[in-house]
Amino acid sequence: MRDLLSYPHLSLHRSNFSRRQLLRYLGYSAGAAAGLSALPSLSLAQTGELVTLNMWASGTMTIDDYWGLLEEDEAIRINFSDNGNDPGPVIARMVFGNANDLYDVGGLQGGAERELAMQNAIMPWDMSKIPNWEHVWSWAKEIPYIRHEGEQYGVPTVINADSMIYLPDRVGMVDTYASVFDPALKGKTAMEDAWINSVIFTAIYLKENNIVPIGNPGDLSEDELGAVMEFLIKHKRDGQFRTFWNGWEQGVQLIASEEVWVMTGWEPIVYAARERGINAEYAVPKEGYEGWSNDLLLHRGSVERGNDEAAHRLANWELGGYYGCVLGKLRGYMVPTDLNVEVARANPDQFDPEFHENLAEHVKAKFFSMKGAVHWQNVRPDNFQLYEEWWQRLRNV
Repeated sequence: MRDLLSYPHLSLHRSNFSRRQLLRYLGYSAGAAAGLSALPSLSLAQTGELVTLNMWASGTMTIDDYWGLLEEDEAIRINFSDNGNDPGPVIARMVFGNANDLYDVGGLQGGAERELAMQNAIMPWDMSKIPNWEHVWSWAKEIPYIRHEGEQYGVPTVINADSMIYLPDRVGMVDTYASVFDPALKGKTAMEDAWINSVIFTAIYLKENNIVPIGNPGDLSEDELGAVMEFLIKHKRDGQFRTFWNGWEQGVQLIASEEVWVMTGWEPIVYAARERGINAEYAVPKEGYEGWSNDLLLHRGSVERGNDEAAHRLANWELGGYYGCVLGKLRGYMVPTDLNVEVARANPDQFDPEFHENLAEHVKAKFFSMKGAVHWQNVRPDNFQLYEEWWQRLRNV
């Protein structure tokens, strides 16, 4: 298989690729299309009035100008706002603020569903109205935090597993989180200024190398969390880290400027660094990855305003292939369905089928074929308030 991250980028153009065209490419007659569960009805956009859905989600979940086909297919216009991807402020605004007054659907890293559901800030999805759910990878349907009390509150529309970005010309091959804490690389490593990522990475390292006994790295007990945070605080005091980076731009800049040679972070940073001429790689760690999903949430306010039917059509559309193709090219992220590949094969002038086949294999390999295990991120562990307190202590060191 050709290395995914070295595969040349395809220039995307605004699509006029309609649902009718897709059905023709796939060889379906009009009669057969009527019963095709994988694709929404052709008549929705023709018979319904245009609905605007206000979407408040992680910035990586937007497809920018390519929302146009959603409007053509489903008569839905997306008004997108970036929620900053920090679960604490998002949850606070959902529960105590005006987010339900302003937004119809949300997108957040998985784990917040239980709390938001208990606070009546989000509503369960009616999965019978999302027929493309049938085509979602079976193991993605079993992500532990998307359900609460038997009902589904999160639809995983983006899925991936994270590790480390590194510069092989500086450090050779990196295959362990030990590199982040290696005293030989003092001042040349970094982690993100977010406990939702950096604590679990550290916990994975300590667990899998038998340094600290840890059960679930994504949901630490009070004693486990204390051991992890004391470890991080000691290394920060010793000057191990160049910085704790905050936000996409700083993350890219640290690698592109070669200020940092190894850091935990997001896979798209590798794409961005390579576009700037930097030889960057994404590590396959022997200890395993941090698995995560960005989940689509149905806000209570959407139901109160009568926009929930459109929200379900949006969820179904995002799982239908086109959204996954665009998101893969823009972000290197994966919508967990093979319909992405089907759409790419049906429209090779717009999408490169080999790229999307490789992307799917690449993500699946992280979870099943490569080294180590996958430890699921959880943005709302049982002791999340203690996590916040410990992280503030680290910031103050």
